[in-house]
Amino acid sequence: MEQWLKDDERLDYLLAEELRIIQSPSVFSFSLDAVLLSRFVNVPHHKGQIVDLCAGNGAIPLFLSARTKAHITAVELQDRLVDMASRSVKYNELEEQITIMQGDVRTVSTDLGIEKYDVVTCNPPYFLAHEASDKNLKEHVKIARHEIYLKLDEMIYTSGRLLKQGGKAAYVHRPERLLDIVMAMRANRIEPKRIQLVYPKMGKEANTLLIEGIKDGKPGLKVLPPLYVYGDDNEYTDEVRGMLYGDAE
Repeated sequence: MEQWLKDDERLDYLLAEELRIIQSPSVFSFSLDAVLLSRFVNVPHHKGQIVDLCAGNGAIPLFLSARTKAHITAVELQDRLVDMASRSVKYNELEEQITIMQGDVRTVSTDLGIEKYDVVTCNPPYFLAHEASDKNLKEHVKIARHEIYLKLDEMIYTSGRLLKQGGKAAYVHRPERLLDIVMAMRANRIEPKRIQLVYPKMGKEANTLLIEGIKDGKPGLKVLPPLYVYGDDNEYTDEVRGMLYGDAE
């Protein structure tokens, strides 16, 4: 086990997918948002090409590998996270399906190719660069959470360049950025088609937005039923428990 880990890293279970992932409390650990996005997005079951932008430690590509046989390219800027993701892919013997690459989302379409991909996913930085969500964040986490090196419209611009006609883009973000997201998607020929709001529990305001669009798609937006993370007993709802532990598709 020790040969796979560095410093304070640990090897966590992805129970629903029967996989393992390398994480670190001081560097990076994925959140529920990655699980939600990986279950929300429509992916081809067999052949295809998927790109995950802002891949972090590779959680979304690992989750998606259990749903599709398509090849997944994961793009991450920070070399430490690239290293963690690469070791997780190797540990799970998924090198033939998942490629981890270090790259800047703003320019990566030049390397990957234009209009070649069936699906693009992204769990991007949520907060504007000047927002102080937590002044004591470690540098790795600060870059992942704040638009220091990547702005929302830049990420969606790259998505539009990568996607082939009819390809799908899916993002997880904060509800307060909905209008910004929709405007940027349409500006880059990605028509919003599905939206779902995620609530901590019933009676609370939504704190997570899931949205999927189609490159050059026709207008027509479907709003899915709300998803609640916790029930009145403060335990995961059946739907979320199924995503995490494999009791439901």
